[in-house]
Amino acid sequence: MFSKTVYRISVVGAISLAFAACKIPALTNREENKTLPTHYTVSGDSSNSATTTWRRYFSDPNLIALIDTALKNNQEINIIGQEIEISRNEVQARRGEYLPFVGLRAGAGVDKVARYTSRGAMEANTEIKPGKEMPDPLPDFMFGAYATWEIDIWHKLRNAQKAAATRYLSTVEGKNFAITNLVAEIANSYYELLALDNQLDILHQNIAIQSNALEIVKLEKEATRVTELAVKKFEAEVAKTKSLQFDVQQQIVETENRINFLLARQPQPVSRQKAAFENSQPNQVQAGLPSQLLANRPDIRQAELELAAYKLDVQVARAQFYPSLGITAGVGYQAFNPAYLLKTPASLLASLAGDLAAPLINKNAIKANYLNANAKQLQAVYNYERSILNGYFEVATQMAKISNLDSSYQLKSQQVAALTQSIGISNDLFKSARADYMEVLMTQRDALESKFELIETKKQQFNAMVNVYRALGGGWQ
Repeated sequence: MFSKTVYRISVVGAISLAFAACKIPALTNREENKTLPTHYTVSGDSSNSATTTWRRYFSDPNLIALIDTALKNNQEINIIGQEIEISRNEVQARRGEYLPFVGLRAGAGVDKVARYTSRGAMEANTEIKPGKEMPDPLPDFMFGAYATWEIDIWHKLRNAQKAAATRYLSTVEGKNFAITNLVAEIANSYYELLALDNQLDILHQNIAIQSNALEIVKLEKEATRVTELAVKKFEAEVAKTKSLQFDVQQQIVETENRINFLLARQPQPVSRQKAAFENSQPNQVQAGLPSQLLANRPDIRQAELELAAYKLDVQVARAQFYPSLGITAGVGYQAFNPAYLLKTPASLLASLAGDLAAPLINKNAIKANYLNANAKQLQAVYNYERSILNGYFEVATQMAKISNLDSSYQLKSQQVAALTQSIGISNDLFKSARADYMEVLMTQRDALESKFELIETKKQQFNAMVNVYRALGGGWQ
């Protein structure tokens, strides 16, 4: 009767334990939104420049050489490479937790028991052999193998391994995204350098024009056709233009150093050809469909993998509420004398045990970990959606910029042509006393500014070509 009562109490206790372990706080579930407009323009062409490798997308051999060197030496890329190694090692660690732990153990010691204790009195009255007492103190020698294994009933360890593997893939995509940005940054800096070279050439040309005009004004002063004021005005304009040379030269040094830093090399001149900027035109870019961003952009794929990893983290945290089953086993030899250590079966020891444990009271830490895992999952959802929207708007903005810059460049070209012609006209009118010196000065200044603006617009065209390539997800292949 007593045994039946104990059995019933044990069953009720086990059921209560399992019920208490299964009470899990409710979570907020939110599915990510992947919806995007069907196309960027009304054409809806699926051709996509992102599928073109950067070696084919950029035609300048000097730029290709710079990018190639940066991909080998850039410190940020190398740092991310080590993060990938760390993530790979984390996968191995999680895989090890999923498998049984097996090890070897050996030891030796000595034990002196007090005589007037239950154990001491027992050992004093125990004989090893007739006429031979128990050794005092008592040595102890042992060696053997042991194993522990947590049975993954609720896939806690398996999901942790999958989460680590997913994060490893996420770091790979992170490196691809860093490569995309690195390629774009080098290309933008290279085109900025070419633009500065061309601006410097224009300054040299204008200095020659203005110096020639200054000599004409001096001759006009000697002929008493103008005053000393006109001469000083022209001298000031020449000095101003000459001073601009040093501003441009400083920008060239800064841009070269920025490129050298990205290439992880000492300061040195950057190989380039000025004609590559003046004689070439930006590539025609094909944006494809917005839905292709999900497959092309590394940052979107990285955010998607991080979301998958956080979803697995929620499953791991959920499994903490359930009972865990562990198995331990051991086999070996143990004796108080090395002479008896290999006596079989007298000195042989073996053990096998299993334990089932579940949280019952004070589960606040487990609940907090579970709720934190869900909060991080929701963060990952929002980050994923933001990455998708950001990718779409980047492409849409750059495509619109390419179109507007093309129209602006055409009009600025007409402006430069007109102002360039007006320089000669103003000089001729000045010589014939039909225009004053201020008109000559303003014409030269306007012409210089318009040429600078034309070069700046063309640089922005190349930058837009690079930026839309990066926005589409190109450059990491």
